[in-house]
Amino acid sequence: MKRTQNEKISQLKISTLVVGIDIGKETHYARTFDYRGIELAKLLKFRNTVEGFESLDRWMQDICKQQEKTEVIAGFEPTGHYWFTLGDHLKRQGHKLAIVNPFHVKRTKELDDNSPTKNDRKDTKTIAMLVKDGRYREVYIPEDIYQV
Repeated sequence: MKRTQNEKISQLKISTLVVGIDIGKETHYARTFDYRGIELAKLLKFRNTVEGFESLDRWMQDICKQQEKTEVIAGFEPTGHYWFTLGDHLKRQGHKLAIVNPFHVKRTKELDDNSPTKNDRKDTKTIAMLVKDGRYREVYIPEDIYQV
């Protein structure tokens, strides 16, 4: 479904947890924010494995419980094919998914700190802020027989 930026922004409520995830081949990083952009927890480093995904789930559940959040929107850059398994896992958990353009992440990061340097901590925040601002695309993941 195609939504305008205003519709995407209005989906975020006080009860929404915004998670920015930096996808890597073997290791992913995540940070959480509220709908205003206030960071709610420290950086999480987790593996691209079932155990890593489960640690992400526990981490998000703990933050949701502590901060009284009832829904999660997870944003990430589509880094090659490495995001497919994580995206599928998050979708099965009932979370909303958002893909941000890697070029937008690069340019926005440069605006934020006037530095082209790249690191996982900065990228996760930039991804989450783009999601918070409605600058993302919703993810379509095929199901059942259509899923590869």
